[in-house]
Amino acid sequence: MHLTIKDGWLEGVRQLRSPNFDRRPEDAQPTLLVVHGISLPPGEFGGGHIDRLFTNELDPCAHPYFAEIAHLRVASHVLIDRAGEVTQYVSFLDRAWHAGESSHCGRSRCNDFSVGIELEGTDDFPYAPVQYEALARMVVSLRSAYGSLREAEIVGHCDIAPGRKTDPGPAFDWTRLQAVLAGLPGPRYV
Repeated sequence: MHLTIKDGWLEGVRQLRSPNFDRRPEDAQPTLLVVHGISLPPGEFGGGHIDRLFTNELDPCAHPYFAEIAHLRVASHVLIDRAGEVTQYVSFLDRAWHAGESSHCGRSRCNDFSVGIELEGTDDFPYAPVQYEALARMVVSLRSAYGSLREAEIVGHCDIAPGRKTDPGPAFDWTRLQAVLAGLPGPRYV
């Protein structure tokens, strides 16, 4: 199934708009795809906590870990949950606050020129097969919609913020993503 993107937004997916974004610099086009892994609380899935973090509504008293992160103002462009369902938080035309201090190929501030895709998961627990399928469809759709992403590299958060971030971690199977992408029509460079 091809995902349709109109005016920076995926059609037919859940949209929950985050305030944690701003405009990309005038001369910046997205040229990088960044895969993240997230679970809240760590190691637990479901519960809507990621939505609340990305919309600045996370209750710091709901879990001891939340007290450490509730003040953060972060969001990726999209989240792919364990069931392969997609939620979009920020338009692809805007700069989502997902990468933090980062650099890629000598360019700093990766948020300026990247699209952030969160997968609900952890560094050490296998991601679900439907997440790879949804991610591959997302990659093909983004590359079809935006010429600047046609041959964009796909990297992990760990690759652009080494020593600071480890996600999506060793549990993420890059070979599996490549295999799923190879089976889809459209631009699929990995």
